[in-house]
Amino acid sequence: MRLIIDSHLDLSWSALSWNRDLTQSIAEIRASEASILDDDARGRNTVSLPEMRRGGIAVCCGTLLVRAKRHIKPTRRIDLDVATQEIACAIARGQLEYYRLMESRGEITLIRNQAELRSHWKRWEDASSNEVLPVGIIVAMEGADPIIAPSHAERWWNDGLRSVGLAHYGKSHYGVGTGDAGDLTAAGAELLKEFDRLGMILDLTHSSDPTFHQALDAFHGKVMASHNNCRALVPGDRQFSDDQIRRLIERDAVIGVALDSWMLLPGFVVGESRGDEVTLDAVVDHIDHICQLSGNTRHAAIGSDLDGGFGTEQSPAGLETIADLQKLSAILAARGYSESDINGIFHGNWLRFFADALPGE
Repeated sequence: MRLIIDSHLDLSWSALSWNRDLTQSIAEIRASEASILDDDARGRNTVSLPEMRRGGIAVCCGTLLVRAKRHIKPTRRIDLDVATQEIACAIARGQLEYYRLMESRGEITLIRNQAELRSHWKRWEDASSNEVLPVGIIVAMEGADPIIAPSHAERWWNDGLRSVGLAHYGKSHYGVGTGDAGDLTAAGAELLKEFDRLGMILDLTHSSDPTFHQALDAFHGKVMASHNNCRALVPGDRQFSDDQIRRLIERDAVIGVALDSWMLLPGFVVGESRGDEVTLDAVVDHIDHICQLSGNTRHAAIGSDLDGGFGTEQSPAGLETIADLQKLSAILAARGYSESDINGIFHGNWLRFFADALPGE
């Protein structure tokens, strides 16, 4: 089994929004949710902490995810959208506290700097086959609305936040995301100055094309794309164009390929298309496209986004749980990728990136 670094999992959102005990097995969670799947928006889950261990996912970027939309109408349950940045901040703080509680139980280890990453990685490399290890979490924010003002970024940094995307879907207070068009805002430009000063990593996933290019021009620190696929293979603004991918390669970024089926197959319609229309080979198509553009395997990796608001109904055939990410190894090998190349895609590229991008201590 190869160790994996997965650069995007909405663990705290899955736990708090769907009332999931992620310390349970996949089977236990599915049994508890069986009676409500047809009456709820949740999918048939693929991620839990025991399943991550079984699949060798030693480290992931665990997100904080909530959006502030000025004109959101009240609903019976809180999902992603709330009325104000103050509410978004409070919810994101609750999500961060969930990670802290999981750390206190020994389920996860929060990774804030290079020394903690090295120590955690060595522990996984040296572990015996039956040893139960904590999963390493690098805290990331998907959409920056919970940062109430640029001056608040330092508090989040001190609390362990290490990666931030400016927007998720639609307009945020700092930029524009998927499904909308628009520019980096004045507040966004100020926030990027703070990120430069602090050493925060900028995640360009979900950025609209104008926001993407403007942010890259304005920001001088480390950039990444935690979960993004290729527009040349699947049209749409959720994917990156070849020009965007080349710009990321020029900045020595790493791009984690996502496993959401609508991002893998042209014409896939959420709620209508069958999950088995997409195979894991499609995931490797996107990895390979990034590698062909760069001329090497240095910039391609895994950012699965599994359980990010969907389940097996919207995941590739052959993926029953997150542990099935291991199946990508044989597909890559059949395409001619070497052992060292596959290890780089599974973990080495992210390990190198974070070993450089995280603070020294």
